[in-house]
Amino acid sequence: MDSFTLVIFGITSNLAQKYMIPALYDMEEKGMLAIDTNIVGIARRQMANEDLHKYIGQVLNMENIHHRHAIKEEVFNRLCDRFEYLSGEIEDQTTYDNLKKELKNKNIIFYLATYPELYSYIFEHLQKNNLSKSRTGWIRLMIEKPIGHDLPSAKALNGLLTGYFTEDQIFRLDHYLGKETLQNILTFRFANDIFEPLINKNFIDHIQITASEDFGIGKRGGYYDQVGALKDVGQNHQLQMLSFATMDAPAKFTSLSIAKEKIKIIKNLQPLPDHIVFGQYEGYQQEENVLPDSSTDTFYALKTFIKNSRFENVPIYIRAGKKLNQTATEISIVFKNPPNRLHVNFGDEPNVLIYRIQPNEGIVFKISTKLPGYETKIKPEYMQYCYRIDPHKHYIPDPYEKLLVDAMRGEHTFFNDAEAVEAQWAFIDPLAARRGKPAQYKAGSWGPKEADRLLEKDGRKWLEPSMDFCRI
Repeated sequence: MDSFTLVIFGITSNLAQKYMIPALYDMEEKGMLAIDTNIVGIARRQMANEDLHKYIGQVLNMENIHHRHAIKEEVFNRLCDRFEYLSGEIEDQTTYDNLKKELKNKNIIFYLATYPELYSYIFEHLQKNNLSKSRTGWIRLMIEKPIGHDLPSAKALNGLLTGYFTEDQIFRLDHYLGKETLQNILTFRFANDIFEPLINKNFIDHIQITASEDFGIGKRGGYYDQVGALKDVGQNHQLQMLSFATMDAPAKFTSLSIAKEKIKIIKNLQPLPDHIVFGQYEGYQQEENVLPDSSTDTFYALKTFIKNSRFENVPIYIRAGKKLNQTATEISIVFKNPPNRLHVNFGDEPNVLIYRIQPNEGIVFKISTKLPGYETKIKPEYMQYCYRIDPHKHYIPDPYEKLLVDAMRGEHTFFNDAEAVEAQWAFIDPLAARRGKPAQYKAGSWGPKEADRLLEKDGRKWLEPSMDFCRI
C-alpha cells in the first residue's frame, strides 16, 4: 500500500482511544503500514513524545471490548516510532505551522475525532496552508458520525465539507459499515442464486431489525442525553443495515452503483409518526451528566414500509435500546408460511433468514427439522455460516481497520455520501418530532410494553435473538 501521513485531530479523544489507536496497532502487527508511513497526533494537552508513547500503551492495555488480544512489545514499539505529537489549539496558526513540518509523505489522511463545531476552524486553516488539496499525491478526510443532528444541520455540514474538499476526498465514517457480516450481505445475496429470488413481497411476511445492548450509557451522558437512541443508532446504523438487506442488485459491483441502490431504499422508506414508540430505562435520569428531568429516549421501536413494488405492503419493524435483556444486533427476514403447509404435522414456525452482526457473527437460516424417533416431532434448527470469532485473536479485521484501509485505497463502498446522509435524516426527522415523554422500562427487559403492542396489533411478535448458533 501507499505510504501516507495520518493526522489525528483529537488524539486524546474517546474515539481515538476506543477505535483508531487499536486499529493502527492491528495494522502494524499485520504489516499493513508502509515502512515510511507516519502518524501525527494533535491535542491541547501538553505532552512530550515519550509521554505520548506511554499514553498509547495505556490505551492499548485498557479494558476494551473491541480490542481484547495481547499487545506485543515489539509491535507496540514499532507503532510508537511512527508517532509524533503536536500540542496546540485548533484555531491557532502555529499548530498548522508545526503540522507542516511533520508531513513526511505526499499522501495524507486527516481523521477528525473532534466536535463538529471545530470543523470550520480546521478546514479553514488546512485550506489557508494549502493542505486540503495536493498536486503530487492524494489528500483525504475521515469524519465520524453523526453528520448533523437533523436534515438542515446535515445539509449545512455537507455544504461546509464540499466547500473545502471534493466529494471523492470525503469519507463519512460509520463503523457498522466496516463490520464483516454487514459487508458479507452483498456477497451472500448477489453471489448466490438461492435466496435472492425469494427476497420480495411474494415470500416475505415481514422484516425485523434489532440492535439491543444489555448495558447503559456509561460515561457518555453528556453526549447521549443530547441525542438519544433514535438518532444515535437508528438514523445511521440500522438504516444502513436495512438498505443492505433490501437493495436491488447494483448494475456493477462498484461504490457508485451500490450507493445508488442503497439510496433508493432509504429515499423510499415511509416515515409513520403514529407507529413509533420511545422508551427510557429506569434510573437513566440518575446517570452521570444526564439532566434530572431528561426525556431522552434510550429505546425506540418503529414500523415502516418501503414504497416500491418489490416490498409492497411488507412491514418492517426496527428497534434499538440500552439496558435490554441481551446484547445483539441482527436483521431477520421472516418468510411467509404457504397456505397449503401441513400445519397439523409441521406447525406454523416460520423460516427466518438472519444476518447476525454481533455477537456470534454469521448468516443463518432457521428451518424446521424432525427429531429422531417414531413420531413426527418438529424442532427448529439453524443452517449456518459462522465466523467463530475468538475475541483474543484478530484474524478478522476490526471495522475501523477495514475502513481505514478503504480510505487509504480511495474505496467509498462502505462509507456514506452526502445524499445518503440527507436521505436518512429526511426519514428520521418526522419521527424524532413525535418524541414526548418516553415510556419507562425495567433494566433487563425487552423495552416498554408499547413496543410489543406495535407488532401485536398486526398479529406478530418480536423475535428474541437466539444464542444457539455460531457459538465459539
